[in-house]
Amino acid sequence: MLDIPRPRKVPRQARSKNTVEIILEATARVFAEHGYAGTNTNLIAEKAGISVGSLYQYFQNKDALIAALHQRHAEQMQETVEAVLSKPNEPTLAGHIGAMVRALLAAHLLEPDLHKMLELQFPYFDAPQSENEADKGIFTRVRSLLGEWRNEIVPRDLDLATWVILHIMESMVHAAVIDAPHFEMADIESSITDAVMGYLTYRP
Repeated sequence: MLDIPRPRKVPRQARSKNTVEIILEATARVFAEHGYAGTNTNLIAEKAGISVGSLYQYFQNKDALIAALHQRHAEQMQETVEAVLSKPNEPTLAGHIGAMVRALLAAHLLEPDLHKMLELQFPYFDAPQSENEADKGIFTRVRSLLGEWRNEIVPRDLDLATWVILHIMESMVHAAVIDAPHFEMADIESSITDAVMGYLTYRP
């Protein structure tokens, strides 16, 4: 099993956290523009407006930066799911699922070239979901949603149901971004929502 490179140190103070975020924003832009082979830490540091020595305080090489981008993405998805499901104005389960799918699609479409590179070229730098606190947070939040709508859901095992619908959404959202199909995004959104709701409410 591949050892995922970790940051050299975790920022604790606001200034350090801001520096790391600037580095990761620059990394995302440089990778999207130049790809892995055309990227080096000097170029990233220049784009971030810092010295390469400052970059090395946190990340030992560009592989560590790729792993950090994966982690940043997981945390952004957790924030997206939490923000959507915290809104009280959806009167139906389908409304909650549709809003979540819509938000996940929009978040992935912000940096489509970066997501393509991360998912197609470097998926092995993404920590397993069972070991990622952000992914576990998403699971817990969606599991709670299903519990709130228990009476409308057919599958008896809500842990399994949560796992299934998260993988349906993840795989189809990634396909929408990576494969860039010639369909309207609204149609893709409704189709993903229908697939999830079909699984949750199907009665043979």
